[in-house]
Amino acid sequence: MKIKKNIAISDNGFIFDSNTGDTYSLNPVGTEILLLLKEGKQLPEIQKAILEKYDSDNATFEKAYLDFISMIRQYHLTEE
Repeated sequence: MKIKKNIAISDNGFIFDSNTGDTYSLNPVGTEILLLLKEGKQLPEIQKAILEKYDSDNATFEKAYLDFISMIRQYHLTEE
């Protein structure tokens, strides 16, 4: 999955879509996932990075990740 090139992501979780002018705010985990996606990382790399940094288990991460992916697709932040 690729994040659109026009999506700007600040370190504090502020997201800006320059095509639409829409803005979004993410929590630290969401911001980190979106940055990893923008770098071209795939699920196994993202899961490893998040689980090493945050106290969570695989099942909880996977559910939250799928919900997050669904949300960013809904807001048209991805290139499909």
